[in-house]
Amino acid sequence: MPAPLTVILPTLNCASTLGPTVASLYLGIEAGLIHQVIFADGGSTDRIERVADDIGAELVVSPQGRGTQLAAAAKTAKTGWLLFLHADTVLSDDWPKILRHHIETSQNAAYFQLRFDAQGTAPRLVSAWANLRARLFALPYGDQGLLIKTSHYTKIGGHPEIPLMEDVAIARKLRRTLTALPATATTSAARYISDGWLKRGTKNLTTLALYFLGTAPEKLARRYNKR
Repeated sequence: MPAPLTVILPTLNCASTLGPTVASLYLGIEAGLIHQVIFADGGSTDRIERVADDIGAELVVSPQGRGTQLAAAAKTAKTGWLLFLHADTVLSDDWPKILRHHIETSQNAAYFQLRFDAQGTAPRLVSAWANLRARLFALPYGDQGLLIKTSHYTKIGGHPEIPLMEDVAIARKLRRTLTALPATATTSAARYISDGWLKRGTKNLTTLALYFLGTAPEKLARRYNKR
């Protein structure tokens, strides 16, 4: 049986920090689960092509913007399932077994349980809220990953080609057909540590509210990226 999964990572000048994410993917390769790894690149200048060559990944370059990058890469996938994963996210060691079971028993899209690579009360509270939000409102963010059948992804129109909120937009398309996987996605806490947990959390909630109120993603991206 051919490996059923293509993993797509959006990249932009992150070649030096991809190591832990790629290492967690090797478990899926060893398990015969991963057929393709694609870097959906937005014009990196850090020689990301060398990293792709070294690990046997494909490199798809498109205009910058995470939604645009992911949509472009998905068009080149050759498998029945897609896994979209941020380039600073590390999957728990049990992910291949859990993901394979889901693929064999469900047609639903799915996401992982979020953790941060930081200790303390704030990281636990923020990740707990993220997991609760995903479960109650069917609204996981991109740092929780997204597993979806390729045919379903195509049917709903894939990721919108927008610079921000592409994860929320596709989650809303999927609505209640999302399953929470009992495996963990540990993501970087660097932005939270830099900005402060409360400030970054408030900024995220405000951005989400403005998006729901109809603010253009391009405007939200400019606001979100301001220090």
